[in-house]
Amino acid sequence: MKSRFITIHTSKENNEIFIYSAAVFSLWIKMCALYIWVFHINIQSIGQGIVLASTSLASCAFFLSIGFLFRKSARTKAFFVIDLLLTGILFGNVLYYRFYIDFITVPVLLQFQNVGGLSQSTVELIKYYDVWMFLDLLLLIFFMRKKYSVEINLPLKKNFKKRHFLILVTVPLLFSMVLNSDFWNKSYDKELIVKSLGLYYYHVFDIFQYSKSSVNSVLADESEVAEITHFFEKKHKKTTPSDFHGIANGKNVIVIFLESTQAFVIDKKIKDQEVTPFLNKLKEESLYFPNFYHQTAQGKTSDAEFILDNSLYPLSGGSVFVRKPKNEFLATPEILKKYEYYSASFHGNDSQFWNRLTMYDSLGYDRFFSKEDYDVNEENSINYGLKDIPFFEQSMPYLKSLPQPFYAKFLTLTNHFPFLLNPEDQFIPELETEQGVVNRYFTTVRYEDEAIKSFFDQIKDTDLYENSIFVLFGDHYGISKSYNDALSEVLGHEITVKDQVELQKVPLFIHIPGMKGEVIDTVGGQIDLRATIFDLLGVDEKDQAFSFGTSLLSNKKNRLVVFRDGTFTTDHYIYTEGACYGKESGKKVKRNKCSPYFIQVQNELNFSDKIIYGDLFRFFKK
Repeated sequence: MKSRFITIHTSKENNEIFIYSAAVFSLWIKMCALYIWVFHINIQSIGQGIVLASTSLASCAFFLSIGFLFRKSARTKAFFVIDLLLTGILFGNVLYYRFYIDFITVPVLLQFQNVGGLSQSTVELIKYYDVWMFLDLLLLIFFMRKKYSVEINLPLKKNFKKRHFLILVTVPLLFSMVLNSDFWNKSYDKELIVKSLGLYYYHVFDIFQYSKSSVNSVLADESEVAEITHFFEKKHKKTTPSDFHGIANGKNVIVIFLESTQAFVIDKKIKDQEVTPFLNKLKEESLYFPNFYHQTAQGKTSDAEFILDNSLYPLSGGSVFVRKPKNEFLATPEILKKYEYYSASFHGNDSQFWNRLTMYDSLGYDRFFSKEDYDVNEENSINYGLKDIPFFEQSMPYLKSLPQPFYAKFLTLTNHFPFLLNPEDQFIPELETEQGVVNRYFTTVRYEDEAIKSFFDQIKDTDLYENSIFVLFGDHYGISKSYNDALSEVLGHEITVKDQVELQKVPLFIHIPGMKGEVIDTVGGQIDLRATIFDLLGVDEKDQAFSFGTSLLSNKKNRLVVFRDGTFTTDHYIYTEGACYGKESGKKVKRNKCSPYFIQVQNELNFSDKIIYGDLFRFFKK
């Protein structure tokens, strides 16, 4: 094939420019396809689309150009290997996004053993059609073997290629920094960073942020505390104790984490059978909060633990349990020690999972009952560890032996992705949608409900029941939006953008024996849970001074629930994907309805990050 400017022919030597260009173009096409079909990047203007496309192309060109550093005879092979590695990064993000609805960060890679590794959870996320992501690599091999060559004969100066390359790599970045200049201050919004830089440059930015955060604790000093202290004082200034304040003074606190349990399962029926018959009954005898949201990020259950025990937000990348386990904390176990409480945690998994053994010591726990303390065998375990029913049965003797009053939390396991359960443990049949994950989910939730029932049956036969309060809450979502088609079929309606935020609701029950049940419609999140428990126990306000949460039982107005990615919800509005929605109508409303909350959202997330990255509680304690 010949033209005035381009000639394509076969030759004895591969033309490195041809292979390089083919690799850049095919990789770029894959990225753009994933932005649309997998990551569902919310492009709000033509300018944003151009920025994302151009920065993505620039990053492909830049990273593949590393192949030119190799000797000429090895360059095409280097291009292929780099392309393979970059495709692997794309594929890793696809698998991670399908469940976590998030992009991989450096901390996640460093704690890989805690996000499933190559377990059945990960295998469940792989689809047969993922093979398309690697087909272009076969095409590159074909071109390399056939030795196609391209000669470009343009009437330009010799240094045109270098100038063109520099323009391609730098101009899109400069344009993006002008158009999205605020992304530097919103590092918690990973989708905004991807929209601004493209996926590969996002990973470079993430490495920079991780390196920066690693030295923050070394450089931090007491001067950073004043601004945050003022923020807390202003936040809690108008908050007064609720009518429930101190009604559970001196009682034991038993917290049960409902693994992956979302609020929509409560009162739900499958083929005329209740999914949560016991919890439905418990709701009538408890304080129940139907507008309670999880606020976890990449740390999932460990994030829920961290939020509960510290009333701080989780990190946007990785888990505090893994990244900052040696920090000083003002945690629930440490605060309750002032009131002579003993603290313990119960979990039927390895003690090192999510680095709990180390982190619990930093949080002030007196005892951790882990897998090593239980009789775990092939018959009584599945998926990630001990099944919930034998877990509670074996935990009861330990619980009865604790010094009172105590603060004890139980982490359930069976209702964990990918929701596996033996036939003999199934109390309701699986659904029949096209998604096995959704079909199995309701069955494992039903098993979890039966396990909670067995726990209450056992504890009611002891003196502990009347002398305790029970807090049960969902730790994070179970069904991600990757399975919305099947979930829509179960729920009976299409899941909208507004619905997706509402699906982040998780159940919260506070059961106090002898107290009449009540539904409390307060909008709140996990960040408020510690303050709520402290309110019931009558904990002094000064022991809650450095908390982002507010008791769900207080009379606070204009409540705000902030999610780790910068989205939020209030009593009347939801802000997500760059738009404001009315809660009641579900329709978009003017942005100015949500804009009054923007600064508070940014301050909450940034101040929480400063406390964690700078290890600032060491100064607060002084």
